[in-house]
Amino acid sequence: MDNKPHEVKNEKGELEKAISHIIVEIIEYVPNSVVIKTIIRKSTGNVSVMSFDSGEGLTEKTSPFDTFAQIIEGKAEIVIDKVCSVLESGMGIIIPAHTSNYIKPNERFKMILTVIKSGYE
Repeated sequence: MDNKPHEVKNEKGELEKAISHIIVEIIEYVPNSVVIKTIIRKSTGNVSVMSFDSGEGLTEKTSPFDTFAQIIEGKAEIVIDKVCSVLESGMGIIIPAHTSNYIKPNERFKMILTVIKSGYE
């Protein structure tokens, strides 16, 4: 029997539960693009995996929710309230609710973004 992790999605398009997945392999780089795949979506928050091609970032925004960003491949600059943090593979940072933030486009990278909505209803 093949025990290798693989991508299996349920009817909502989320990754199948109770099956292992290699997260860095479920999303590919697309030239000149940011790609987002939802891993799980709930009323209390979302977990998404994202890939950023070189030169692609996210514009400045403010979220009403705390967000955890974790780099799973490459390196990224995340700017929170005008303070720049350089994160490499395996590193993460909490972006506080109601704080301006953006991702500076430098090189290509992949990350997991977890948005926590509970406590803000």
